[in-house]
Amino acid sequence: MRLGESGLIEVVSPYDAVTQAQLRAVRPPGRWLGRKRCWEFPLRAAGALQACLGRRFALDPELEQWLAWLQQPLPPLPPHQVLVEAAATTEPLPDGRRLFAHQRAAVRWLLARRGAVLADAMGLGKTLTALMAARTLARLSDCRIVVLAPVGLHAHWRREAAALQLHLEVHSWSRLPAALPPAGTVLLADEAHYAQSLAARRTQAFLRLARHPRLRAIWLLTGTPMKNGRPAQLFPLLAAIGHPLAEDQRRYEELFCQGHWREQGGRRIWQAQGASRLEELRRLTRPLLLHRRKQDCLDLPPKQRRLVAAELTPSEARGFRHRLQGVIDDYRRRAAQGRVRRDAEALAVLTALRRIGSDYKLSLAHRLVTACLAEGEPVVVFTGFVATATLLAAQLQGGLGEGALGDGAPGEPAGAVLLTGRVPVGWRQERVEAFQAGRSPLLIATYGTGGLGFTLHRARHVVLIERPWTPGDAEQAEDRCHRIGMTAPLTCHWLQLGVADQLVDGLIDSKAERIALLLENRQRQLRRQALPAMVRELIDGWS
Repeated sequence: MRLGESGLIEVVSPYDAVTQAQLRAVRPPGRWLGRKRCWEFPLRAAGALQACLGRRFALDPELEQWLAWLQQPLPPLPPHQVLVEAAATTEPLPDGRRLFAHQRAAVRWLLARRGAVLADAMGLGKTLTALMAARTLARLSDCRIVVLAPVGLHAHWRREAAALQLHLEVHSWSRLPAALPPAGTVLLADEAHYAQSLAARRTQAFLRLARHPRLRAIWLLTGTPMKNGRPAQLFPLLAAIGHPLAEDQRRYEELFCQGHWREQGGRRIWQAQGASRLEELRRLTRPLLLHRRKQDCLDLPPKQRRLVAAELTPSEARGFRHRLQGVIDDYRRRAAQGRVRRDAEALAVLTALRRIGSDYKLSLAHRLVTACLAEGEPVVVFTGFVATATLLAAQLQGGLGEGALGDGAPGEPAGAVLLTGRVPVGWRQERVEAFQAGRSPLLIATYGTGGLGFTLHRARHVVLIERPWTPGDAEQAEDRCHRIGMTAPLTCHWLQLGVADQLVDGLIDSKAERIALLLENRQRQLRRQALPAMVRELIDGWS
């Protein structure tokens, strides 16, 4: 018997009818993993396995240590009322700040749960809320606080911890710790949707930590617990917090993911990427998943979205069609040669449509940003493409270098900040602070860099040149600016060029409906949109 990658017990044995029958009778039940040629059981089955298999099976040393810890659990925590009093949520923080009412309520909610998902909307102060709750457990049980967060957010976590006079151990999602200390740990997982794929090594390593016998509490922080509108993405988070729904993955997928077998290439393949019974899923997850919207907690200035249509001149339209037809012809040529999959043409064409369209929206973005800056209103621009961000910055600044700050000519921006994945992690916060401090009126960012973790509430306008595939990313980018500290309304401009953007925006709406149904219990009829079919119809019409 050994400890698996995700913290479950794996039993490896040559085929023996008696042993197989014994393993099938173990409760709680396990499952056979054909790919790994072993049985997999939850830790709660350790006693039954040892009684069943006796001394016939050797124990891996790491599993032996885990089982020893299970026999010697950590001392119990004080009652919830004692924890809440120790949290002192109504007292001023060491740096003089006070928690908002919704943060105080969330601290009490977390302290009542050893595993939970804090899924408040972006900008409601989840970091400080989680640290206040973790500080309470650390003080009363002398345990450590371990934070998992994207590298770009480490400085933010350390600043908030310093404000509470806390010591943190911060790790990135790309380098998770192999184990936790024996004395006990409170594990805080920021941007927990990084662990939404069970097939990913990162998710397996995360679940191993979440199942560690020396874990005091695990609290997941994410504004998008079901980022792409698929309940399958929620399952790893439920498994991490020990929700009963995660005890049987196949049953969960049958109920909420439209799980079914289908034939493909002469083989039966299990499909579980749909969405169903979302109202029931919401009811069952509600005790361990807290989601609140900004309008329910704060009196923020309003956020308004505007669709801005991009029109092409006849010559631009011919150029656009020529570039797209070249992509289609090239893809079909490579498909005929067997170099790419024939059934992926729709996705390839849609990606090309978005990339080409991004180029053709630059002139509109330039005019829109220039007009806003002329009114003295700070602007944040988001795009999915580094090349688009770089080119727009050059056009607006007359070639000023990436991320540089300068004094522009009258009527021109006094300097733009460029925030893309090419900017070293250590420099990113400095560039954000330059925008926030007013040394630059313009910040141009990619979704993957600027749309994660930073506070940009100085902005009065947000321009989305195109939208990412998932509604969570689009919402998160906007909410970098629509958050605590803003003093005026925010206008979000969605540039839209033709069918490609309409398809993506329609897809975002469709996914957002699923998410709202799970998190907000909105009663509505889901609109099913088959994106590949829509793109295929577009290609056929184009050709």
